[in-house]
Amino acid sequence: MTKTLTKTWPELAFEGWWLGAEMSAVIWLRGLRMMTGGRLASREAERMVSEKLLAAMTLFPAIMAGGIGQSAEEATGRAIAHYRTPVRANRKRLSR
Repeated sequence: MTKTLTKTWPELAFEGWWLGAEMSAVIWLRGLRMMTGGRLASREAERMVSEKLLAAMTLFPAIMAGGIGQSAEEATGRAIAHYRTPVRANRKRLSR
C-alpha cells in the first residue's frame, strides 16, 4: 500500500478557501429555503442543527484516524475533507 502525498500549505489554503465559498453558498441557499417558512423550512432548520452537531462530534476522531504522529498538513487536510463531503452534498441538494 502506498502512502498518499501530503498536500502543501498553498494547496490546503486553496482547498480551505474553496470550502468556505461552498459553505457560503449553502448558507445562502438555506436562508432562501427558511424564508419561505412552513414545514420545509422547519425540517431544514432541524437538519442544519443536527448536521452541525454531528460534524463537530466526529471531527476529532476523523483527524486522529491519521495517528498521533501526523503532520499539521495531514491533520488540516483531514479536517477539510471531513467538512467537504456534507457541504457539497448540501449544496447539490439545495440547488435542485
